[in-house]
Amino acid sequence: QVQLVESGGDLVQAGESLKLSCAASGIILIINTMGWYRQAPGKERELVADIDLGGSTKYADSVNGRFTISRDNAKNTVTLQMNSLKPEDTAVYYCNVKLRFATYWGRGTQVTVSS
Repeated sequence: QVQLVESGGDLVQAGESLKLSCAASGIILIINTMGWYRQAPGKERELVADIDLGGSTKYADSVNGRFTISRDNAKNTVTLQMNSLKPEDTAVYYCNVKLRFATYWGRGTQVTVSS
């Protein structure tokens, strides 16, 4: 079993920055992809950004250029640096890790951006 612990969600003003962190623990051999998803009220959960074992990244168009994802394979952690936050970034952000045969989700952390 794998546990994911997220941190960093907060209430901020538009234009400010936040950094989300996620630490994975448990029986872990290799984490193929680590990423962040978000879900705003009344909307479906969507991919924000992910990063594979080789360091290749993928971003949603809405955050490209403002958010940066990184991972530490030795510590099994993934971080999301969010700059120039906008009110439309308000959502619950979920950490996601994909192992070879299973996918795990964190419980989510709230990010609220006021205008």
